[in-house]
Amino acid sequence: MATPVQISSKRPSLSKVKSTAFLSTQESKYDPLPSVWYGEDSELLEKLLIFYPRKAPKRILDATVNGGRFWKGSDRPVTGMDVDPSHRPAIVADNTAMPLRDASFDVIVYDPPHIPNQGKDKSKDFNTRFGLVLRSSKENHYTFTHTFPPFVKEAYRVLRDEGILLCKITDYVHHHRYQWAHIELINAAQRIGFIACDCIIKIREGPIKDPRWKNAHHSRRQHCYWLVFRKSKKCE
Repeated sequence: MATPVQISSKRPSLSKVKSTAFLSTQESKYDPLPSVWYGEDSELLEKLLIFYPRKAPKRILDATVNGGRFWKGSDRPVTGMDVDPSHRPAIVADNTAMPLRDASFDVIVYDPPHIPNQGKDKSKDFNTRFGLVLRSSKENHYTFTHTFPPFVKEAYRVLRDEGILLCKITDYVHHHRYQWAHIELINAAQRIGFIACDCIIKIREGPIKDPRWKNAHHSRRQHCYWLVFRKSKKCE
C-alpha cells in the first residue's frame, strides 16, 4: 500500500532539496539493466545472472548449449545439455524430455533455433552459424513454436521454486508471414505457470539480408529478445 504524502504549497529552495530518489553514485547501489543491449550475449547473460536470481545460483542448466559460446571465459557452474552429441555436452538429451530430477536447478538458459530450415542456399551454413540441427515440417508450419510448450513444461519441473528461466528468442519472416516467436514462447510459459518478468532487446550490427532479394515486404530483423521468467507468483 502506498504511503500518503503531504505536499506543501510552498516551493522549497533547490539548494535545500534533498531527495532520496536522486542519491549520488557513491550513496546509491541502484544499477538497473538497460532495456536495450548492444553488447555481446555473454556479457548480457552475466548481468542477467547477477540481476534476477534472488541469490547467487549454484546450479545453472544451459538447455541448448551447442558450442557453449555463452560461457567462454565464465566460471559459472553450468551444466550443458544438447541434442547433438558432436558438441560434447555434459548431457545429450532432448530438452523437451530432460533426464533430470525435479527442482534440481536454480537457472535454466534456453536459446532455441531462430531459423526453421536451411533452404536451398547452402552457402550460409546455418548449421554452423545458428546451431541448426533439426528441421521443421510443413505440418508445424516450418516453425519450432510447437517445441515451446513441452520445453517450458520440463523447465518448470526442473527449476527450483523462485528459479529463473532466461530465453533468447527471435521473431522472423517465413513463407511471407511474420512469425511471432517471442509471443508464442511467453504464452506457452505463462500457461504452464511461469510469470513473465522482463524483456531485454538485444541489437545486432545489421539485419540478415541477401543481395539477391529484390523486394521487401517486411522490415529486416536486427534484434532479438532476452525474456526473463520466474517460477513464482511474483517477479520482485
